Amino acid sequence: MAKKLVLAVFFGIYDGHGGSKAAEFVAENLHKNMFQKLENRLENIAKQDAIREAYLKTDKEFLKLGVSSGACCVTALVEGKELFISNVGDCRAVICRGGWAKALTKDHRAAEVDERTRIEKNGGYVELHRGAWRVHGVLSVSKSIGDAHLNDWVLAEPDTRILALTPDMEYLVLASDGLWEEVGNQEAIDIVKWSCLAGKKPGHKGESETGKVNDDEFGCISTSPSPRLRKVLLVKHKKRSY
Repeated sequence: MAKKLVLAVFFGIYDGHGGSKAAEFVAENLHKNMFQKLENRLENIAKQDAIREAYLKTDKEFLKLGVSSGACCVTALVEGKELFISNVGDCRAVICRGGWAKALTKDHRAAEVDERTRIEKNGGYVELHRGAWRVHGVLSVSKSIGDAHLNDWVLAEPDTRILALTPDMEYLVLASDGLWEEVGNQEAIDIVKWSCLAGKKPGHKGESETGKVNDDEFGCISTSPSPRLRKVLLVKHKKRSY
């Protein structure tokens, strides 16, 4: 019996802290682990388990390297008519439906009551340091990949949300806290919408920061109306059939 091929599209944002090693490792390996784990997973609950296993496997593999850095991440897997959104840390996914922004993920921060309670139940503590609540006074996020020195409390266990794709879903924004600390969810969506509409105007082509046109790499790129976010990029995504 011939194996049915399923086309899946993967997007990921990885935000490193304590160095770039964790983010680089996750960018290189998480999608590979996820596609591997998704093989022969047919039901949504099984696919959700596969995503969880991929996050945990990536974390375990990175910890074996003995590097102390960590990374927050948010991923989106589009398979058929379904969207799987997962995250650890404060990278966030925001969707536009009918022109309105809606967060699809929860920020995992030490300041959140439920995260603080979980950490304390496991023998850790959260304290205020340099203006922010931090795990053991060090890390403001309560979930990540890596961070070996806090691995008993800062987990790589992702939250995953499954949505059926519908015609009113217009845009999906994945970004790190570097964006969300500067712009709100609705403003980010408005910027993307404005930029993509501008990119569709006759004669407009995407340009890199050096001014070079690169139609293969960028779906749309344009000057933003926001003084806090000058450009919006839609980068080439990873595709694979399995």
